[in-house]
Amino acid sequence: MSECASVQLPEQAEALAALEPGTKVLLTGTIYTMRDAGHERALAYLREHGRLPFGLEGQTLFYAGPTPARAGRPFGAIGPTTASRMDFAAPELYGAGIKATIGKGDRADEVSVACAEHGAAYLTAIGGVAALLAECVDEAELVAWEDLGAEALYRLHVTDFPAFVAF
Repeated sequence: MSECASVQLPEQAEALAALEPGTKVLLTGTIYTMRDAGHERALAYLREHGRLPFGLEGQTLFYAGPTPARAGRPFGAIGPTTASRMDFAAPELYGAGIKATIGKGDRADEVSVACAEHGAAYLTAIGGVAALLAECVDEAELVAWEDLGAEALYRLHVTDFPAFVAF
């Protein structure tokens, strides 16, 4: 069984890259949701302005599309989506300052190389437990791209959000 590390985000995001693959992490702090359409918009902004939008430098992206809120909670469910769908943008976003991403499944070799080059990490979260993961979300704030619905950019505060270091 691998060790378990508690990681404060964004303050300790860079430390994720130094952890051994397979290490369980409990994330507490700020993460942002972003999926396919958000990646396209973030890349367009980056290419036009030379930096990431909304202060995303040094942050962690969670590849997820939350369901509507339920009584007393920010979301009904929020689970990881297939990370390989974001491979088209991940190397460039890591290069611009993203320190970690959370999703499920394999990534392209270019993503692993980009993580190593930029001191970033890819974490996996368990699929199929979106209602349980939603219990780790204390707060959620819509940041941008409301027109994208579930793919809008949200800033989340999480407590003891479980994930595993993939690379």
